[in-house]
Amino acid sequence: MSINQCGLEKQALMWFRQDLRLTDNQAFTAACDWVRQHHATKLKAIYIATPSQWRRHDIAPIQLDFIQRHVNLLAQGLASLGVEFELIQLDSFKDIPAFLTGYCEEHSIGRVFAGREPEINEQKRDQACIEAGIPLVLSDEHCLLPPGTVLNLSGDMYRVFTPFSRKWREVAAKQPIVPLGVPAPLGPILPEPKPLFFKNIGFADSPTNKGTTPSETGLNQTISTPLISSEQWAAGEGQAKRLLNQFIQQKVQDYKQDRDFPAIDGTSVISPYLAIGVLSPRQCVAALLQRFPEVMVDDTSPGRTWLNELIWREFYRHLLVAFPDLSKGHNFNRQADHVSWRNNHDEFLAWCEGKTGYPIVDAAMRQLNQTGWMHNRLRMVVASFLTKHLLIDWRWGERYFRQHLIDGDLAANNGGWQWSAGCGCDAQPYFRIFNPMSQSEKFDPDGRFIRKYLPELASWGVKRLHQPNQQKMPSLFEAPLFASQADYPYAIVEHNAARARALTVLGVLKKA
Repeated sequence: MSINQCGLEKQALMWFRQDLRLTDNQAFTAACDWVRQHHATKLKAIYIATPSQWRRHDIAPIQLDFIQRHVNLLAQGLASLGVEFELIQLDSFKDIPAFLTGYCEEHSIGRVFAGREPEINEQKRDQACIEAGIPLVLSDEHCLLPPGTVLNLSGDMYRVFTPFSRKWREVAAKQPIVPLGVPAPLGPILPEPKPLFFKNIGFADSPTNKGTTPSETGLNQTISTPLISSEQWAAGEGQAKRLLNQFIQQKVQDYKQDRDFPAIDGTSVISPYLAIGVLSPRQCVAALLQRFPEVMVDDTSPGRTWLNELIWREFYRHLLVAFPDLSKGHNFNRQADHVSWRNNHDEFLAWCEGKTGYPIVDAAMRQLNQTGWMHNRLRMVVASFLTKHLLIDWRWGERYFRQHLIDGDLAANNGGWQWSAGCGCDAQPYFRIFNPMSQSEKFDPDGRFIRKYLPELASWGVKRLHQPNQQKMPSLFEAPLFASQADYPYAIVEHNAARARALTVLGVLKKA
């Protein structure tokens, strides 16, 4: 007999996932409403840690630490609402259906509420739970407009961003965008919960703490140890809301001009909170609409550029649902299956460690390795350099990002890397190859960002900072070469030669 046939509907269960918040949480609000409507005795809440699954998905240790901190804050917030919270530790997704079956029977659970997730393994997990008889009720939390609601005239998913964004704004403008508040308490305040810790995640003392090249290469070379502590990022819904409101009130009007300059504090820096659901996309859009009510319909609105960034996030998530193979690392443009990647391991190692001899590339990679975050313009620069200058498979870089980013997000990470490599949906053309020197000159003109992360170049003049470290430096450089190459490596590739090589190798993409 399935659980939802047993007639025992005394309690409800809230299963938190990538929605670690109490504000504007549709699943949690629905769970609270169900308890009141059915006069249930209580609402229980859980978070299920799955260390083996996390390792297979290459979740960054710094992101797991960030999640763990928010799980503890969530437990405290739930206690203030009279909701018991429990951290469940299982090995992987495959263990969840059997666990929930027993848990629901033991606690007389009548409904299980959760937020839907777009990734293929997560969707298979939910389907397995439903087939096991779990009374699972899913809410669309991860997008403002759920996948399948923004389609072209043929009823298909858009493959180009611009018409998708136009249709997205058209659909969004017709509905109220008002975040839900925190539900009223369901009972007396509970005692403050004890600290909760993930166990056996394997990052502190095992090889899983090391970034490696993809397993299919047969290489297991240590690259770098991902950060574990996320303490430099303040935790909590309140902090996330403050960052959002500060950005909307003080920075968003200049976002179009400032967003590409890594030395300027011109971006929202809320991506770590969005990635694990401490903030919702509806909260972001609602805050933007409050400041710029015209942003959906006026192309000249100061908030339009940032709105487009939020829509890009939705676009990639809609694609992940419409084309599940993207979750498996498949090229969106299958013509890219014929690209003969060089996949030179030593060059990949140099890229990972910020030792390519191109200052802007190296500074960006060191920002990632030191902070767990990278400026968005630089994500494009380093991705283009890896895939086009070095002709290394985009999946190597995408995996390295996942292993290190505090804002790791499969849809955005996959979409961004395929875009840069020229093999994704609405990707930049294969023949568009970022020039690292011109990118550096344009977006870090005084070299402030480069000097911050490459202190060994502090004595270099600005002109030289933007150029690769060549063995024979042009006369325009006022600073002499270092006596020792150990201070800063020579460039591992010459730009013009690399560009010509990339055009030849990636030429197979023009047949698409």
